[in-house]
Amino acid sequence: MKAVLMDGFGGVEVMKIGEADKPVAAEGQVLLKVHATSVNRPDLVQRMGNYPPPPGDSTILGLEVAGVIEELGAGVTGWKVGDRVMTLVGGGSYAEFAVAYASHLMPIPESMSFEEAACVCESYITAFLNLFMVGGLKDNNTAIIHGGGGGVNMAGVQLCKALVPNTKLIVTASPDKLDRVKGMGVDLVVNFKENPDFTEIVKEFTNKKGVDVILDHVGAKYLAPNMNSLGYAGRLVIIGVISGIKAELNLALMMVKRQQIIGSVLRSRPVKDKGEIVAEFIRTALPKFADRTIVPIIEKVFTLDQVVEAHRMMEEDRHFGKIVIKIA
Repeated sequence: MKAVLMDGFGGVEVMKIGEADKPVAAEGQVLLKVHATSVNRPDLVQRMGNYPPPPGDSTILGLEVAGVIEELGAGVTGWKVGDRVMTLVGGGSYAEFAVAYASHLMPIPESMSFEEAACVCESYITAFLNLFMVGGLKDNNTAIIHGGGGGVNMAGVQLCKALVPNTKLIVTASPDKLDRVKGMGVDLVVNFKENPDFTEIVKEFTNKKGVDVILDHVGAKYLAPNMNSLGYAGRLVIIGVISGIKAELNLALMMVKRQQIIGSVLRSRPVKDKGEIVAEFIRTALPKFADRTIVPIIEKVFTLDQVVEAHRMMEEDRHFGKIVIKIA
């Protein structure tokens, strides 16, 4: 099968189109014909050699699939060949075929294209898991979501608007994306170039109460302003560390304010845990995609042969929403 292969680790130049063996569905898995996938930040980190796939998963890049079931593995029930599905995978979606666990599959609503479906699993499930299931975000809360314009950020904004419409949203974004983020109905957009320490802005916006939940992928650089922006019993959910892994923490302040810092990843969770997360997403969020309350924001659709250009777009931060790769 046609796939994106890597000649070692490094920049975009290590990726090339080549031939790989078609994967085989094990017990509890299905073989999928991939119609579309998307580029996610972890793909770039893996390409650089810093984010290996979980044991047993494909070393081919790619964390989500939108496609059609080609074959059923042993023991799989509730699905049939030809079903349109979208799913998380531990790796392997930059290819014509991929395998996925049946418990991780979601039906693609008739109203959605394969390209739109390719945007859902990694970004929206990540945002859903960490804002709601881990972060405990509720209606009438206030939340900060960092990284306006990125896939997880935009997913988080859309999910909040659809599921907890009375929540106040603060989003940090680069200067060129401020207006577009504001146009999504965000209550406060902070220019992180001008305000790397956003504490005072948040305090003023919240009348010194602070926020209930922060979803952060920045890491060390934002630890202090994040903690200073949290209110009493606030939760900081860290899902990335692009600015570093070490920072000082005021433990006394955290104790007095009963704050929580929660680390969270999705890719390396056990199969059973992922299945439970997917089931909750299907129950709670998927209907909002079916009725078009939530429509994934796509910056551009590339072909598999254009994977280098797709990665460059993400590296250069020239996207707003998702970067999709069409396979078939």
